Amino acid sequence: MIKWGIIGLGNMGQKFTNAIKETSNSKIISVASLDKNKIKNFKENYNLNEVSVYGNYDEIIKDKNINAIYIATLNNTHFHLIKKCTQHEKNVLCEKPFTLNYDEGREVYDYVLKNNIIFYEGFAYRSHPQTKIVKEIVKNNELGEITNFQSSFGFKVNKIKPESRLFNKSLGGGAILDVGCYPLSILNLFYKDPDSYKFLNARGNLTHTNVDDFAEAEIEINKKIKCQIKISFKENYQNKTIIEGQKGKLTINSPWLPEKQTTLEISQGNSYYKKIVKSDLSLYANQIEKVSDNFEKNIKDDKFLVNIQNSLAIMKNMSIWSKLIKK
Repeated sequence: MIKWGIIGLGNMGQKFTNAIKETSNSKIISVASLDKNKIKNFKENYNLNEVSVYGNYDEIIKDKNINAIYIATLNNTHFHLIKKCTQHEKNVLCEKPFTLNYDEGREVYDYVLKNNIIFYEGFAYRSHPQTKIVKEIVKNNELGEITNFQSSFGFKVNKIKPESRLFNKSLGGGAILDVGCYPLSILNLFYKDPDSYKFLNARGNLTHTNVDDFAEAEIEINKKIKCQIKISFKENYQNKTIIEGQKGKLTINSPWLPEKQTTLEISQGNSYYKKIVKSDLSLYANQIEKVSDNFEKNIKDDKFLVNIQNSLAIMKNMSIWSKLIKK
């Protein structure tokens, strides 16, 4: 049984609290927030009398009753919190992005390895049964040799609010940091080495708050696989991922937020079929159950999760992408 502490009681902290009820190997021991109102609401909304509540982050990180910490705070806080958790030998599940840039990522990488803790980044879709089936379809050569990826994540934000986490540069705002990591993470699922990626072109747009609200890129992997990725805060995309091979095509209709039942579409020449994927657990419960299992078994490398090496590889490409659209 993994005893969790939650840092941050915003949207994702609440989702974690609700989802953990479905799991069989995890429970919440402590929570922490700097916001007194969020602490008050948490106590009122969740009947967790045995949970310790802290008004600062240092105390929860030092809490000897917990073995793992879920970091659900704003993007700009992740860097320092992960470092502190490693120093107190706490395994970590951190919301994406785990840092704001590649230099920070390198430093966190060193801390994780030096202090011998297990780290995973919160790409919940990677723990869903759908991802395993997608991998099997590709591995079993149903599509043939892979030639192309198309992947998007876009939603419309009606008004740019400079103080919001999406558009405030100091808080780690911007579309690439917030959702650009998703299409790059599904490429990482198949191709781990960031040095095999070559950005052929990229474009994007910067708002008056100096963060990107739209970006797209064409990438070549291993000098042969063409990838088109795009992300946006300006419009609602279909948010699909399409994998094409010499023999067929796979469409993932809900790659990022798959529900308990989701659909894959496979085309092979003149044939076409749909594959229904079912999950016993909800999206975030799947992640908590899988990560907790790995923590219990001391598993640092999981092909379906984003560990510290994968996080650094994804961040390297995010930083390249971000620099290209600012030229």
